[in-house]
Amino acid sequence: MTQPSIVSGLSEPPLLDITIGTALRRTAADFPDNPAITSLFEGRRLTYRELDAEVDRMARALLALGARKGDRLAIWSPNRSDWPILHHAAARVGLIVVTVNPAFRAEEMAYVISDSGARFLFASPSFRTYSYEDAIDSVRPRLPALEHVVLFGTGEGETGWENFLSQAGQIGQDAVQAAESAVTSSDPCNIQYTSGTTGRPKGALLTHRNLLNNGHFVGERQRFGPQDTICLPVPFFHCFGIGLGALAALTHASAIVLPGESFDPVACLEAIVSEGCTAFYGVPMMYMALLDHPKFADYDLSSLRTGCMGGAPCPIETMRRAVERMHMGEITVVYGMTETSPISFQSLPDDSNDTRVSTVGCIHPHLEAKVTDPANGNTVARGERGELCVRGYSVMRGYWNKEEETARAVDAEGWMHSGDMAVMRPDGYVQIVGRIKDTIIRGGENVYPREVEEFLLTLAGVGEAYVFAVPDEKYGEAVACWIKPATGATINAEEIRTACKGQIATYKIPAMIRIVSEFPATASGKVQRFRMREMELSDDVPELTGKR
Repeated sequence: MTQPSIVSGLSEPPLLDITIGTALRRTAADFPDNPAITSLFEGRRLTYRELDAEVDRMARALLALGARKGDRLAIWSPNRSDWPILHHAAARVGLIVVTVNPAFRAEEMAYVISDSGARFLFASPSFRTYSYEDAIDSVRPRLPALEHVVLFGTGEGETGWENFLSQAGQIGQDAVQAAESAVTSSDPCNIQYTSGTTGRPKGALLTHRNLLNNGHFVGERQRFGPQDTICLPVPFFHCFGIGLGALAALTHASAIVLPGESFDPVACLEAIVSEGCTAFYGVPMMYMALLDHPKFADYDLSSLRTGCMGGAPCPIETMRRAVERMHMGEITVVYGMTETSPISFQSLPDDSNDTRVSTVGCIHPHLEAKVTDPANGNTVARGERGELCVRGYSVMRGYWNKEEETARAVDAEGWMHSGDMAVMRPDGYVQIVGRIKDTIIRGGENVYPREVEEFLLTLAGVGEAYVFAVPDEKYGEAVACWIKPATGATINAEEIRTACKGQIATYKIPAMIRIVSEFPATASGKVQRFRMREMELSDDVPELTGKR
């Protein structure tokens, strides 16, 4: 009998029905002297007792500024220790944190601040060569709802960080306790803006229950405990950093280590060694950067045990090297989307490397998933392609102030439609085979980029490959791809095309192949196919090594 593509996660252990603030208080009470946050580039170390105290101090300072439950507080900064502390302080007293991508520029930041109606903006003065302070000044007259701007690491004055912290003395701890007691697990605590690849970003409204439980169950899959330490180079503005990282650690009394403001392979390698990290988080390209670094062999990474890899498909060779050379025998692959807090599927610590690279794992506890026919919404049989939908505690409250978009994404029965094309195996594990909107229609034939990419990754000399559509006068769309050679390999387009012949259908063989040294990516390291297409159409491609 044909089995339908629908699966439910375990119902035990039960969901956490507490706030982020309560979770921190419990961990600080039970493990007061355990390391909580170590920021190597700032020279700062906090235990859970100290973290809880710092969160209270920032919460008092926020109340002194007039913060009220439901106010939006935006954070625009690369990673730093004060980022999660401020996040937890805002959540403790009922504020909603708006996470702003540190790669955004003035107009993008202004849109997020305006759309969310943020009263408070906390930002780094600058990052690399870009001045956040100047950007804020340039758009602030157009942001009437923005009442307070504070710059991390600065001194006195209206925007001074030290000035902000000094105001904590005006508020007693009883005020924090009163505000905290009015916050429930179902209250919103985050607005996380999606990438906006097809238009303006949309803000996914997430609750304490959403984020805290998701981080908790991600940590459970990695068998986290008070003895674990996570090397965390992924950004806090994204769920990968604040949810899978900071909140997974918080709910297991584990520690997070910040190697730097942004990803740097040497800083990560040094952090793993100096802090004895047991876990590492990153997208595949981060793992590749560590493994391919000329001095990789100089570092003893034997303390590593587990970690998370997500955001993009992982080549089998990269996974094998992570397990063998980085000692990550229990590494887990994660899959999700901002709108589901974010993780809905994750591999198990004992899964094989083949399972880790060919699937995104199995369903998380307290969630349901199904694969449906996009044309009629019917659940397809296991082994057939369709759209992956998820339902359960992790689904967002909705897009901020966008009821129509919310209704299109979350149906009347509570299913979040991912837009991802997927196949559910007989064992319930799921393979992601592409995006519905990314499907290439070449002369009436459907081509799924992920399928072609997986084949290309089996070819000698191919390190990474990304497939996308470009316009074609004859067929409507043609298959294009960018390929990055494996370390030390030299390849050309004709060799790749020849290797494809007789192995995959002719209509799937890329008509345009470009050999490159890098890919356009988001601040969190997620490769952007739409930018490759845009760059091809404008012929604005950096660091070419070849095209055919």
